[in-house]
Amino acid sequence: MKAFIDNYKSVVVQMATPFSVGTGFYLKEYNLLVTNEHVVRQNKMVVVDAEGMSRSLLDVVYLDAKYDLAFVKAPVEHHMGDAQIRKQLVATEGDTVMAVGHPFGLKFTATQGIISNVAHHQGDIQYIQHDAALNPGNSGGPLIDGQGYIIGVNTFIIQNGQNIGFSLPSNYLAQALDEFVRGGGKSGVRCTSCANIVFEPNPEKKYCPHCGADILMISDLEDYTPSGFRREIEDVLSTLHYDVRLTRRGPFNWEAVVGSAKVILSYHEETGMIAGDAVLSSLPKDNIKAIYTYLLQQNDKLRGLSLSIRNNDILLSMVMFDNYFTPESGKNTIQNLLETANQLDDVLLEQYGAMKRPD
Repeated sequence: MKAFIDNYKSVVVQMATPFSVGTGFYLKEYNLLVTNEHVVRQNKMVVVDAEGMSRSLLDVVYLDAKYDLAFVKAPVEHHMGDAQIRKQLVATEGDTVMAVGHPFGLKFTATQGIISNVAHHQGDIQYIQHDAALNPGNSGGPLIDGQGYIIGVNTFIIQNGQNIGFSLPSNYLAQALDEFVRGGGKSGVRCTSCANIVFEPNPEKKYCPHCGADILMISDLEDYTPSGFRREIEDVLSTLHYDVRLTRRGPFNWEAVVGSAKVILSYHEETGMIAGDAVLSSLPKDNIKAIYTYLLQQNDKLRGLSLSIRNNDILLSMVMFDNYFTPESGKNTIQNLLETANQLDDVLLEQYGAMKRPD
């Protein structure tokens, strides 16, 4: 199955909203990105990052809470790969499968497992039960069979269930895609009461025209507005000329890029701590002593920042607390972190032989 992994690196995408992060995948046949509904819930747009495209804010065009599916409009320009889905499920118990995605918001990973049940029922929906590890962040990614076909959409796990995961079979996905295509490119939402797809514009506004049940159309979703201290952080990022919509990674995390450096900002509401971390590079096998000496020397010079080693990675970090945070101090500290990270990663790579971390 390893032969399929490289292809899926250009198919699988990272997705992020102000509320959550997850995984999706591109289907060339439909020119759509597929993910879980719970990953993009309450959002008209989602941030998508992938190997074959630049980070972009893309439109959500289909929401389906019944089957936990969502479709996102693909960007006009991209170099994403292609993958095929099994439109009829042919998997059986004992088959080897692979779940791919971005667990915990990290870059591409693939985990192998075995199907234990192809007919696990949750209400009136049948799921594939397997033990390929699913983690927060790779919801919405594809489940792949031994021939490289997508046979499911990774949907949920049992907490403390020893890697027991569940994927929506691809025949449900194929059916939803065909129904959506019949809408002629219009955005749509599946009614959770009668299961019909309601396309924009909805003549009945807030009600399903088929059964009269309440329905919330994509066009009626409210734009996200940050509140409290999160707004202060985003105001600082705006003054540093970032499009804050592209930086959001869930409710309390932001990712900012400057030059070759990438910084993750996190806010812990309970303690009031704002942490910023940039992974600069990884330790090489040789010349480690010289790198340690350089890091210690830099720590004597840095103000408000610190260099450290985590596992094999070299980190540049900062910590602030919201009760001492002002627009000026926040801007100065975060800007210092970004600019110093962009400088030091080049020094470590070019002068000390540190290893570049994969994006």
